[in-house]
Amino acid sequence: MSTTRHELLHAFDLLLAPERFKDYGPNGLQVEGRTTVRKIVSGVTASRALIEAAIHAEADAIFVHHGLFWRGQDGRVTGWMRQRLGLLLGDDVNLFAYHLPLDAHPELGNNAQLGAKLGLAAHAGSAGRFGEQELGFFGARSNGEPFANAKALAAQVEKALGKSVTLVEGAARPIRNVAWCTGGAQGYFEAAIAAGADAFITGEISEPQAHYAREMNVAFLACGHHATERYGAPAVAGHVAQQLGLAHEFIDIDNPA
Repeated sequence: MSTTRHELLHAFDLLLAPERFKDYGPNGLQVEGRTTVRKIVSGVTASRALIEAAIHAEADAIFVHHGLFWRGQDGRVTGWMRQRLGLLLGDDVNLFAYHLPLDAHPELGNNAQLGAKLGLAAHAGSAGRFGEQELGFFGARSNGEPFANAKALAAQVEKALGKSVTLVEGAARPIRNVAWCTGGAQGYFEAAIAAGADAFITGEISEPQAHYAREMNVAFLACGHHATERYGAPAVAGHVAQQLGLAHEFIDIDNPA
């Protein structure tokens, strides 16, 4: 089965509502390719490796979290940008990218999917969100039991993601209230503390967060930008592909960051 590029864009926009977000770059169709779409490849970042793999997989469209265009970047089409665009345009492949809308979707987004992967459930309604544009999720362990301490939480995260984490422990106490926001959301830590979190999970850590964690007795877990954002793109692309009767394949390009 197949659909049109326009119908596919409409399905993504209807699901993710990009008009609700003030973002760092354009959401939606970033590079226009062929009109007819039969197969979608999803991935985290529109890297050259992903584009090459998608072309090899005979994809008509690529769906990613990190697209090619960002506010304030150099607008010249040289170097890596020329290479990526050359591949897309040369093979007539569509590129769809959704940044904050993909983080925020309540069931299929990066935060929702990471929570499910880690055995966490956000509280219902506004109690389950925090931070700017309510991107952060706030909740507890799905089984209702607290984690014995921050090390126990970190061990569960490492097992679920298959990756070591950077842990700043905070206080030695049970972890009941957990806040999380995928990727480079270390700037949300203070908002998580204000919301009452015992621990905060994100992808990256910057120098100030270690001090905040120790001084405020709130644990901070940096689990990898890529590692925390591997789940939203295939969930959304797979959902839309099933809805429209399209083929879908997730291609994970390894990234230690």
